[in-house]
Amino acid sequence: MEGIITRVCGPVVEAKNMLGVKLNEVVRVGHQRLFGEVIRIHKDVATIQVYEETSGLMPSEPVFPTGMPLSVELGPGLLGSIYDGIQRPLELISKDYGAFIPRGIELPALDRKKKWHFKPLVKNGMKVREGQIIGVVKETETIDHRILVPLGMNGTIKGLKEGDYTINEPIAEIDGKEITLMQKSPVKKPRPYIKKLKPSEPLTTGQRIIDFFFPIPKGGTASIPGPFGSGKTVMQHQLAKWADAEIIIYIGCGERGNEMTDVLVEFPKLKDPRTGRPLLERTVLIANTSNMPVAAREASIYTGMTIAEYYRDQGYNVAIMADSTSRWAEALREISSRLEEMPGEEGYPAHLASRLAEFYERAGRVETLSGKIGSVSVIGAVSPPGGDFSEPVTQNTLRVTKVFWALDAKLASRRHFPAINWLSSYSLYTEQTDEWFAKHVSGKWPELRKRALALLQKESELQEIVQIIGPDALPERERLVLTVARMIREDFLQQNAFHEIDSYCPAEKQLAIIELILTFYEETNKLEVIDTKRIEEFKSAELISRLKYMHKEDVLKEVPKIKKLIREEVEKLREEQEKALEVSA
Repeated sequence: MEGIITRVCGPVVEAKNMLGVKLNEVVRVGHQRLFGEVIRIHKDVATIQVYEETSGLMPSEPVFPTGMPLSVELGPGLLGSIYDGIQRPLELISKDYGAFIPRGIELPALDRKKKWHFKPLVKNGMKVREGQIIGVVKETETIDHRILVPLGMNGTIKGLKEGDYTINEPIAEIDGKEITLMQKSPVKKPRPYIKKLKPSEPLTTGQRIIDFFFPIPKGGTASIPGPFGSGKTVMQHQLAKWADAEIIIYIGCGERGNEMTDVLVEFPKLKDPRTGRPLLERTVLIANTSNMPVAAREASIYTGMTIAEYYRDQGYNVAIMADSTSRWAEALREISSRLEEMPGEEGYPAHLASRLAEFYERAGRVETLSGKIGSVSVIGAVSPPGGDFSEPVTQNTLRVTKVFWALDAKLASRRHFPAINWLSSYSLYTEQTDEWFAKHVSGKWPELRKRALALLQKESELQEIVQIIGPDALPERERLVLTVARMIREDFLQQNAFHEIDSYCPAEKQLAIIELILTFYEETNKLEVIDTKRIEEFKSAELISRLKYMHKEDVLKEVPKIKKLIREEVEKLREEQEKALEVSA
């Protein structure tokens, strides 16, 4: 039965004669068959959120229910693809239609013609259950796509055989129901698993301030709030390039088109450091920029999450980069105002906190239905207006995420990248990750981190005094603290995202550099008379500053030599001071 449009208010449309439609059902709106979703039902009137531009849409036009919830296609061919918020393939659209997406266009997300070689992992006549792995397809050179029994299907499998299939050709049947390489999954409903596990293994990123000071584990949640120009997008790009996850889902949600263009231009050129293959082979890009319809921003977040859960169910570690959740919240605010709902703080809907929590709660490390261990880690950028961290989106995000990387505009203006403020940021996962680093890297890791942070904290306190009375009034021992803290900031925390070597720093190299800086502090602090100017001129200090631009193997070779040099230079200074005392006596 067709509905009839009675009201159009931006992306929100009301239609009558809609008895029988369900909440979250997809409908096609108007003569152009625009893509929409039912978000409210009252008697026979349905309120529809339209994911496309509604200009020209008029009352009395028809609405066509589909009987299906908003779903995504899942199967081989997802990796390396670029989609819009409702999983339309942008590469195919640009090839056939040019720079603009025609309204109402309906294209399959996955290639229906390409054949994939399927290898079964179970035998005919076996009992199988939903979520079980029954075979594999080589999706890319580095990723095996594990074919899962569709959700809700349990029984005896038959007709299974190795061969080349398109994604919609039947590969077997379970109790008379055909299964293919592709399945569909509703985006608003989390995919099931057996149990959630405690995150413990770190998601190493190669960014020293993150891995060493504020780590995130596989299956963890993190937020990157920061004002305009503080480096949120570059940070997301770095994490997408280097994070220790097999699959990356990058969601450009409401950000500027040129930023998404940078990703699309840069990613195909990048090589995966672990395999040497193009990075795009393990990445799915979802582009929903600020010039696209506002309502589709909400869909893009859920589309990305559902694809991530699908790869998690195959036993992979997946990382989602959402840039940015503030634009998603703005879309919620616009839809809410069109629905004439009672506004909450700063006009955002009263349900903003619960919607953010629902999204981040879908992250986690789990035992999947197939018995494998998989994880979804979520890293969401937040764009508070004017850098005000007290605004609703930032505050509600902080309540549900356990890692807070606070970007600082002052650090960014000093060209300090990453511009993460080490005094404002925190990670609630350090206990779990410390155990892993102590076991797999070095038992010194937790202690060195505490000592380095204590020095930076002490520097902050001393800087307040320096601003009042100047550095010359400080005792030499406290000036040494300022010198070593500067070395931590410049030689360890500061990192060049565009440098061939410094862009990524392995954990062993991180440990070697910070241990050397702290050794420098310990040895110089042993002097009875501290001469900060002389200490700053030490050759060892200069050598430490060069380490971050050297390969890990070279750094590990240089560390013992520099340690020896530090002790020699300290001893030489001590002897000079003793001679000077003898002469003066």
